[in-house]
Amino acid sequence: MSIEKILSSAPVVPVVVIDNLEDAAPLARALYNGGLKALEITLRTPIAAEAVKLMKAEVPEAYVGTGTVVDKASFDASVAAGADFMVSPGVNDELLALAKGTDIPFLPGAATPSEVMKLASHGFKFLKFFPAEAAGGTAMLKSIGGPLPQVTFCPTGGISLATAPSYLALSNVICVGGTWMLDKQLIENKDWQAIEALARQASEVK
Repeated sequence: MSIEKILSSAPVVPVVVIDNLEDAAPLARALYNGGLKALEITLRTPIAAEAVKLMKAEVPEAYVGTGTVVDKASFDASVAAGADFMVSPGVNDELLALAKGTDIPFLPGAATPSEVMKLASHGFKFLKFFPAEAAGGTAMLKSIGGPLPQVTFCPTGGISLATAPSYLALSNVICVGGTWMLDKQLIENKDWQAIEALARQASEVK
């Protein structure tokens, strides 16, 4: 399984925070049925790793990965949960070494040309551009694409349904990460049909 295949499965990767374990399976089903095939579950809550297992069991055909992988503990938790891929907001030498020692696709984060160059020198052709809007948005990605055309990005951070198309129009963007289809009120109300409709809208962004 390659990170390219995972990232090209849909134009948007939902970045999911699970607060209640009982929401994990129906939320995964709603997002997948709406056309979002790769789900990034952030390890920001103590139940996140358990949620990954439940989501994988509910939708085995989806790519269920982990986000906010920042150190050995979160890396090991991702492996133990059976994550299909891992995403980091940045990178450090410890994570680089861990990523090289596993077959699980890894998407490290970068926000500057130097970080992009460092990761490219380690063989990473696909990177998360984070925090996308705060780090300069589409203008920054266009500028990076000039001297570093060999790297392709999944921009995440502050992207909305309205701004997603301008990112996806760039030649060095494969997909975007977003949270706009994960309306907290809808999840609280367990309105999975409405979540699925938002996911479908996101999956059809061009």
